Amino acid sequence: MKKSINIATLLLRLSMAWYFLYAGISKLINPLWSAAGYLNSSKTFPEFYAWLASPENIEWVNFLNEWGLTLVGILLALGLFTRAASFAGALMLLLYYFPILSFPYVGEHFYIVDSHVREILVFVYLIVVRAGMYVGLDELLQKSRLGSTAFFRWIA
Repeated sequence: MKKSINIATLLLRLSMAWYFLYAGISKLINPLWSAAGYLNSSKTFPEFYAWLASPENIEWVNFLNEWGLTLVGILLALGLFTRAASFAGALMLLLYYFPILSFPYVGEHFYIVDSHVREILVFVYLIVVRAGMYVGLDELLQKSRLGSTAFFRWIA
C-alpha cells in the first residue's frame, strides 16, 4: 500500500511540475504575453490587481510570473526543495484565483471551488507528505549534512 501511495504521489508531483513548467515556458517564449489583461479584469480586490498591472509594476510582475511558474515546475520535477516550491505554487494559484472570483461564483461555471482551489489542495498534500522524499533530490539531500538542518526540513 505504501509503495502505491508513493507512486501516486510521485505522479501527482510530476503532473504539477509539467503543468507549471509548461505554463512558465509558454509565457517566456511569447514576447507579447503580459499579465496586465488578466489583472485589470479582476473582480475581487480590483485596486490591488490594477496596481500590479500598472505600467510601473507590470514588468516585474510578468518576470515573477514567468520565472516563478518555470522555477516551481523545475523544482517539482527534480523533487528539490519540494515544500518551498509547493508553497510558492499554492501562493501563485491563490493570486490567480481572486481576479476571477465574484463571490461566491468563480468564473462562469463554478461555485467557490474551481481548479485553482483543487490545485492549491494538491500543493498542500505535496507539502504535508514531503513529496520530494520519494524519487527526488530532497531524498538524497536528506542523507547529507544539509538534511539534518531545520531549514532543510522546512523547505524540503
